[in-house]
Amino acid sequence: MNLQVMNRELEVGQISIIAVSSSSYFQVGDTDTITLYSSFDTPPESLIISPFVPL
Repeated sequence: MNLQVMNRELEVGQISIIAVSSSSYFQVGDTDTITLYSSFDTPPESLIISPFVPL
């Protein structure tokens, strides 16, 4: 298999972002490394992991 990559100029005219979620990532262009971090500001006792809905 032959793969030929030609990096050329990238021109972005306009970007319109309507909404952003809490875990969003937006990139235009190339990158060598992406490092993502996450944190919870919710206390552990309020996190419910089960199939049941609290009443």
